[in-house]
Amino acid sequence: MSSDPLTSTTRPVTDAVVTVRVIKSFPHRTVKNMILPHVDLTAMTVGDLKELVRSEVQKQGGWKPYRSCITELDTLKIYTQPHATKTMNLIINMDNEHWMLNDELKKLVEYGFANETEVSFFNRVGYEEFKANPEEKWL
Repeated sequence: MSSDPLTSTTRPVTDAVVTVRVIKSFPHRTVKNMILPHVDLTAMTVGDLKELVRSEVQKQGGWKPYRSCITELDTLKIYTQPHATKTMNLIINMDNEHWMLNDELKKLVEYGFANETEVSFFNRVGYEEFKANPEEKWL
């Protein structure tokens, strides 16, 4: 067994890497990952993270197809925690409804964020519709 530390513990919670899965469409599996390399999980709130992602989508190249829908995205949900079991769904974690980040003022660390946490950013109505009828149209 290796004595190397887990990558999730090599960075402090004040300088974490967070991956945001920006979901444009559930049925068409339209998702793009945004890597945020220097997030202070003790200071950033759920609302701050949403605004940061919206701002980066407007500024960064390669996000043009997402600019038209970014204002419709209103919900964050943890997709996976580092070194934990992964979901079978490639678009969003349909389990663990308690991983929904509903409190805009709550700090990310209070939701259990650690270095390398992945979170989904999506439209709540679209999620509820997909959850009721999880039909994929991307084929």
